Amino acid sequence: MKRAVPVVVLSIAGLVPVWRYEPSAGAPASTAAPATAPSASASSGTSSGASPGTVVKGTTIPTDKGPVQVQVTFDGDRITAVRMLQQPNHPQTTAAVPKLVAETLKAQSADIDTVSGATITSDAYKESLQAAIDVRG
Repeated sequence: MKRAVPVVVLSIAGLVPVWRYEPSAGAPASTAAPATAPSASASSGTSSGASPGTVVKGTTIPTDKGPVQVQVTFDGDRITAVRMLQQPNHPQTTAAVPKLVAETLKAQSADIDTVSGATITSDAYKESLQAAIDVRG
């Protein structure tokens, strides 16, 4: 009986932080897509008929972790680089971005897998990437 009391007290004390944990204590989640159209910045001055070094910005996607926006560089029809212009300051996002970029360069499209543990960022990344691809046309 002498051991049971400290075990119960310590168990409860250890569970209190778990019960109080709130994973999304930041800004409220936004379910609506932004009303602004994606902006394009092409080295040739046009957004159709991609030329070497065409750079296109995707739409800024607000998430409950922070905004996500990509910039895509095209060489003809190929995606040669993806850069994050805006991303949440979150450890899971930091770990997910290189995986998302690598998958994009491999797939050459926004049809890529979501990174486990960074679903919100992955979904916003894919949405911004698709907007950039659509603008490039």
